[in-house]
Order: sequence, then C-alpha cells, then structure tokens
Amino acid sequence: QVQLVESGGGLVQPGGSLRLSCAPSESIFNFNAMGWYRQAPGKQRELVARINVGGRTDYADSVKARFTISRDNAENTMYLQMNSLRPEDTAVYYCNAIILSRNFWGQGTQVTVSS
Repeated sequence: QVQLVESGGGLVQPGGSLRLSCAPSESIFNFNAMGWYRQAPGKQRELVARINVGGRTDYADSVKARFTISRDNAENTMYLQMNSLRPEDTAVYYCNAIILSRNFWGQGTQVTVSS
C-alpha cells in the first residue's frame, strides 16, 4: 500500500506564502502522475495542480501564476509552492498519486488564509 505523507499547511495572512510537501513511501518515478487537490467546507474536492512522470504540469485556472508544483528527485518529494494566497484558498489540501489506474491519497493538511 502506497503511503503519502503531507506537511507544510498552516495559517497565513492574505498575500502570504506556504509550501506543501508530499513524501511518498516509494519512488516518485513509480507514479504515472502526482498532484494536489483541495476541499473546502461544503464543496467538492477539486484539482489544484498535477505533474506527470514526464514533468508536464497542469493547474486549475484559479491558481495559475500563483502556485507552482514541482518534485525533487533526490529528496523523493513533491511540492506545492503557494504564493499570493487568498481567503478562498482556504481548504484541506490532499496529495494524490496514480499508479496505472489506482489512486492513492494522503491524509490532508489544512491551509487557512485569514487576517
């Protein structure tokens, strides 16, 4: 069973930055794709950003030019750098990894943007 361990959430003021990390229990090269999703209270879980094994990235329109997804092969870790945070970015953020058609999820990390 693949395990994904997230870290880096917290409380930040509007306009601030946070970096989320996701460390999988096996090599990131084993995954067809990895990504970040978020779920705000009363809303459905939505894709934030993803990166495939070839390094191609995709972003939700609401976070383009503010968030950057990346991976560090040496650290075997995926990151989400979040800049210019807004109150509407408040949500639980989940790491996701796909091997063939199987999805794996982290436990989630809370991000709260508030003054």
